[in-house]
Amino acid sequence: MDTVEPLHLAVVSAGLSVPSSTRLLADRLTESVRTQLADAGREVEIHIVELRDLAVDIANNLVTGFPSAALAEAIETVTSADGPIAVTPVFSASYSGLFKSFFDVIDNDALTGQAVLAAATGGTTRHSLALEHALRPLFAYLRAVVVPTSVYAASEDWGGNGDPLTDTLPRRIVRAGGELAGLMRQRAKSAVPATDDTAVVPFAQQLSALRSS
Repeated sequence: MDTVEPLHLAVVSAGLSVPSSTRLLADRLTESVRTQLADAGREVEIHIVELRDLAVDIANNLVTGFPSAALAEAIETVTSADGPIAVTPVFSASYSGLFKSFFDVIDNDALTGQAVLAAATGGTTRHSLALEHALRPLFAYLRAVVVPTSVYAASEDWGGNGDPLTDTLPRRIVRAGGELAGLMRQRAKSAVPATDDTAVVPFAQQLSALRSS
């Protein structure tokens, strides 16, 4: 019986403090993906990339064009993953400079066709549209496939009051985690060489099927 290789999940957190709500959201999303992959019978290896620990390396790379060993390892972790989770705090209605700088030093084609779950945190719900006008276009430019559900968590989202009309963060986390888990599994299947003349379904078509299901 052939053993199934575990999937690889990269988690990029651009939180600046320790602890941070950005890392908290990243951890909640990670657990959602892990749980739903486990329910589907797939193991996953989780790799955390804390950008605050790489801030100097990223700045040096922007100036010199050469990554440090630690930064090169982080880039390889993200670009080779079956699906990254990318979480940033929102400053001035957009992603943080550290978050953007990390993806600036990644080759423009390195994330092509890769499923990405985009998420953000902020002090107020008024910044939630940063997911649509900043993060989603960033990953579209990098030719990644962003899952349909992006997750934004404002300060008030962490203190749920049991109201199903307002306590939507847990549901959004589960939904987004399920979408990424599904795309990671489909991407892994499409990477297996075909053993007959059956055509492999394009990844973009698989995303379309997921959205309509």
